[in-house]
Amino acid sequence: MNLDYLDFEQPIAELEGKIQALQNVKEKVDISQEIQALQDKSATLTKKIFASLSDWQIAQLARHPNRLYTLDYIDAIFDEFIELHGDRAYADDTAIIGGIAKLDGISIMFIGQQKGRTTQEKIKHNFGMPKPEGYRKALRLMKLAEKFSLPIVTFIDTPGAYPGIGAEERGQSEAIAKNLFEMSTLATPIVSVVIGEGGSGGALAIGVADKIMMFKYSIYSVISPEGCASILYQDAAKANVAAESLKLTSTHLLSKGLVDVIIDEPLGGIHRNPDQAKVLLKNALKQQLQEVTATNINQLVQQRADKLLSFGQFQE
Repeated sequence: MNLDYLDFEQPIAELEGKIQALQNVKEKVDISQEIQALQDKSATLTKKIFASLSDWQIAQLARHPNRLYTLDYIDAIFDEFIELHGDRAYADDTAIIGGIAKLDGISIMFIGQQKGRTTQEKIKHNFGMPKPEGYRKALRLMKLAEKFSLPIVTFIDTPGAYPGIGAEERGQSEAIAKNLFEMSTLATPIVSVVIGEGGSGGALAIGVADKIMMFKYSIYSVISPEGCASILYQDAAKANVAAESLKLTSTHLLSKGLVDVIIDEPLGGIHRNPDQAKVLLKNALKQQLQEVTATNINQLVQQRADKLLSFGQFQE
């Protein structure tokens, strides 16, 4: 298993290296007991480290280079997937993947943000930063879902909307704002999942939902820790300090009622057991889809509006 380890994972990496070395000579000598002892020690150490992660360490896990992305989940979760392209106005933004899918025989409209793993993929998908045409494509698919009474599932994983000049010229802020407005009253069930990094309005533009879920070691915030640190401290290196103040982890957000469900992750994070993570996500999706589709659509839209209006604190 080839993993890029974070600093706080190095003690685990050293133990796993020893286990791998012993595995290589296992056929010649019976060292199964030694391997088992090291595996037990590794599991204990992993539990200890991951029981006390800081918010900044969780932010690093959410961005782990071997964490699963949207395209990694599609084949494992859906029975079928037919991708739909373009916003019918300008272009097809590959930072957003969308189309009709089937989950255990149930037809849905799927929309997800894709970062890309290799250099070539990152360039193709613009590092997961959608442009206006991406959000307009997403809205087109949402309206199509509403027309045919298809539940909508969205996967959020972006550092934020693309801030380039061209994107601004084509109405980036308007595209995001229109998605927020339309999703708030869309007459079809919506379930959103933060699978990695939920950055600012770029994430929120496909995240207004009846049920919002987050993987345990994902993040969701109005700004990145580095951006916050640059503004508040004029020093991006203080991102670890900013991360603690932003309350961007799943535990913080659940306690504030901003998300509804935390999806547990395999021990040590998704990158350590991708297959288990896929099963956990599929089961959570099926449960939440069952709940929202069983609710009367008018009642569901009203509950969504009440939920949005309950966010924040106001003082006159």
